[in-house]
Amino acid sequence: MASPYDPTSREAFPKKKSAPFKFLVPLIYAPVLPLIRIALRKNPVVRDRLFTAVLAGAFAHGFYLVTDIYDAESK
Repeated sequence: MASPYDPTSREAFPKKKSAPFKFLVPLIYAPVLPLIRIALRKNPVVRDRLFTAVLAGAFAHGFYLVTDIYDAESK
């Protein structure tokens, strides 16, 4: 693929690369955390368990991303 500043390229607008889905996942679970606290205010046991599960999933996802980056850099 030609570089974006290649004067010999015939494309008027070079194609943009979109972010991989794995980097967009925090946009889903970040707003869910406060919504859990607000929506389940009257049921604290379920609220706390669900909040903890989503938060643990967020940390696991972050750990996966960091280890994936370190693995790619080590090769």
